[in-house]
Amino acid sequence: MKTINDFNFENKKALIRVDFNVPLNENFEVTDDTRIQAAKPSIIKVLEDGGSAVLMSHLGRPKGVQDEFSLRHIVDKVANVLGVEVKYVPNCVGHEAEDAVAALHPGEVLLLENLRFHPSETAGDIEFAEQLSKLGDIYVNDAFGTAHRAHASTTIVAQFFPENKCFGSLLAKEIESIDKVLRSGEKPVTAVLGGSKVSSKITIIENILDTVDHLIIGGGMTYTFIKAQGGQIGDSICEDDKQELALEILKKASEKGVQVHLPVDVLGADAFDNNANTKVVDVDAIPEGWQGLDAGPETLKNFHQVILESKTILWNGPLGVFEMENFAKGTIALGHSIAEATEKGAFSLVGGGDSVAAVKQFGFGDKVSYVSTGGGAMLESLEGKTLPGIAAIEN
Repeated sequence: MKTINDFNFENKKALIRVDFNVPLNENFEVTDDTRIQAAKPSIIKVLEDGGSAVLMSHLGRPKGVQDEFSLRHIVDKVANVLGVEVKYVPNCVGHEAEDAVAALHPGEVLLLENLRFHPSETAGDIEFAEQLSKLGDIYVNDAFGTAHRAHASTTIVAQFFPENKCFGSLLAKEIESIDKVLRSGEKPVTAVLGGSKVSSKITIIENILDTVDHLIIGGGMTYTFIKAQGGQIGDSICEDDKQELALEILKKASEKGVQVHLPVDVLGADAFDNNANTKVVDVDAIPEGWQGLDAGPETLKNFHQVILESKTILWNGPLGVFEMENFAKGTIALGHSIAEATEKGAFSLVGGGDSVAAVKQFGFGDKVSYVSTGGGAMLESLEGKTLPGIAAIEN
């Protein structure tokens, strides 16, 4: 795996694909700079070597040129995070961009305009990719969040740098972290899968059954498994057409020697409402008119025990409706368990939109080994797919 550390950027221009698709408020101010912070080590490495950095990114899903999606809004924030002045050019290809790159001196940073102002970007257009390739000597892909897209800047452009292409430090870390979970992790390996639907996790489950020793299933998809086994789930969320699939998963897991841990009790509510009446009930005896919205105390004790005995942990999906304060306790308790295991030497990877949101919300970001920056890309990696953005560097 060729990484940014295999290159010296002295007097070179690094064309770096970053993921600066950051949230902005109504005043076009960045409200969460996590993705900019994540790209900082690669950019600083280039500058410290005596090179210059040409940054390209998308922002949002613009239809043509729309000022609200212009990267000019984030120039000050990027400069603030990097601690250096950031130049900006209002296009990402053509004479204007090429002239701005030609004028760059070692130690300088240039931010190109939103790639997606050009439909050629998402179309993976080869001529557009060739235009981008003129803007650097070495191509660095550091955008894991878009590595599952065969876009011009994430995949196609790499072919114009046959020898001079590499992974940025962020993308390299993502690849290594996922590899630890799927291939090289110390045993026992435990995967915690939550969220509402079995259907969205089925490919992941099938792919990781050969790797994991323990599979903890929580969140809304619990009830499809419980109902499939004959349990009473009241009004809980359930994919009735996935019950057979749930039984097949349990059978496959058993055949492969994987221990599956399902909730034994839940916090039930008489409405999908933070202020609903609640009571702890057995997971397979939820009364009519009630629904399970969080893991119960016995379940959390069981899960805690499994996690503390684990050496490698994947967490993807919450255990309850954590957006409502009264049903967040299970997800918070799980976070504490994983943090404790990590402190004792386990490797823990958190990925997938909701779990990452929970980790940020409840302050576990620095208590786990790695928090993935790419939702869709992370899920596709766990499904065993080869991501085009990664293949383009490796081939």
